Amino acid sequence: MGADKQTKFVQAKGLQIAYEDFGDPEDPVILLVAGLFNQLVRWPVEFCELLVAKGFRVIRFDNRDIGLSDKMEGARAPGYLRLFFAYKLGIPVKTPYTLDDMAEDTIGVLDALNIQQAHIVGMSMGGMISQIVAARYPQRILSLTSIMSTSGVRGKGVASLLVSLKMVKPVTGSRTALDNSVDIWRMNGSPAYPVSDDEARKILMAEHRRSSNPAAYMRQIAAVKTAPNRVALLKSIKVPVLIIHGKQDKLVPVSGAIDTAKHIEHAHLHLFPGMGHNLPQPLLAKFAELIFTHCLNKQQGNSL
Repeated sequence: MGADKQTKFVQAKGLQIAYEDFGDPEDPVILLVAGLFNQLVRWPVEFCELLVAKGFRVIRFDNRDIGLSDKMEGARAPGYLRLFFAYKLGIPVKTPYTLDDMAEDTIGVLDALNIQQAHIVGMSMGGMISQIVAARYPQRILSLTSIMSTSGVRGKGVASLLVSLKMVKPVTGSRTALDNSVDIWRMNGSPAYPVSDDEARKILMAEHRRSSNPAAYMRQIAAVKTAPNRVALLKSIKVPVLIIHGKQDKLVPVSGAIDTAKHIEHAHLHLFPGMGHNLPQPLLAKFAELIFTHCLNKQQGNSL
């Protein structure tokens, strides 16, 4: 499916990146960074509009290799077992691109849109990317919100082997990629805020119609699995930091959020019971309020 009327494109670090924006161009910017194999639509429009109502310009974009942004056609990622043993044994593995590359893409989006400073909000892999951006570009980032993410420290925020294997379950004659995606959605969902299989299938089908690039899945997993821990980077972050996580997250267990907060002395950690690895609709207003207060504190600090 091609771009809709809202989708725009910029050249960022040599790549064409698809993005959408909401709100007044003169308002402070919140840049939303999506997670593993997530298109920009995984940031709900309702969430974007809640932030706009609080006085922000909101930008969501497709990371490289996903959605309507440029694809890394022909680039081969290591297989999951090779990545697993490389992680366990500390063996270097060559990947098509890294989280550092994706962090550079993120800054490239701000450059292309002539945005000098922004609040950055990332979920899951996007949280990892956002942590790197906040640490390496302190002059560009006003605040960081890391949602459902982790520090990269070995053993923290790491899914069980069973969950990990389900994430790379092969397509068979009797089970389609969509069937597998629905299973993953169910496994990673929020127990207190369930979404029906039909609703999940509808969301995933709409995303598939927008764009489909199955090969990117392992390339992005490879970027995550081979990334070094971010302890030194986290310790260097000076901007305000908000950490949001679900207590029932199976994909990135809550130990990842707790460890991230451990390395950022001034971080504010908010844990939600009954929340898994998604953005439950009933919690969107609460997330928006937390982010608003978080960003407001930064703005007030600048005026003192």
